[in-house]
Amino acid sequence: MSAISAPNPVAPGRVLADLVPGSRVKDALLVGAFAVVLGLSAQIAVPLPFTPVPVTGQTFAVLLGAAALGAGRATLGSSLYLVLGVAGVPWFTATGGASFGYIVGFVAAAAIVGRLARLGNDRTVGRTVALMVVGNLVIYAFGITGLALFLGVGLVEATLLGAVPFLIGDAVKLALAAALLPATWKLVGSHQA
Repeated sequence: MSAISAPNPVAPGRVLADLVPGSRVKDALLVGAFAVVLGLSAQIAVPLPFTPVPVTGQTFAVLLGAAALGAGRATLGSSLYLVLGVAGVPWFTATGGASFGYIVGFVAAAAIVGRLARLGNDRTVGRTVALMVVGNLVIYAFGITGLALFLGVGLVEATLLGAVPFLIGDAVKLALAAALLPATWKLVGSHQA
């Protein structure tokens, strides 16, 4: 294939993982690695005295990973993390039930963020910010609902416990992702030229 007819690596329709050579074995390794990264990022947990939900690195890992892997791989990886955790792999945070809605939200967010990234929404800072906001909102929707059910409280109280304390941290994670993804695409594009 000549350089003229080679697919543009930065064009929409591709995610960063598509640039790694390989096929099914590569995909299986990426799915498994994503599940492990989610499990490891859950171990970085900082409990807060005013909420049963700890600060973890998981939202950053889910959103960045989903954008890099695409919907299929990211949804499978986050689902694998969920299923293995339910089956007994000790990689959920110690709060268990209080955080379970967020974990279910990781699967939904992975599907949505991965799909939006494949459409090219991770190539610029502005679009990446929007992509990450959508992903965070999906995680919050599941997490707050699960927290309300687990604690037996209303959605307002669950939002005060399960979203408000994390807004600043999530904004920092969002800014980091908004810098990393477009910069990586720019680097990939410059090496292909």
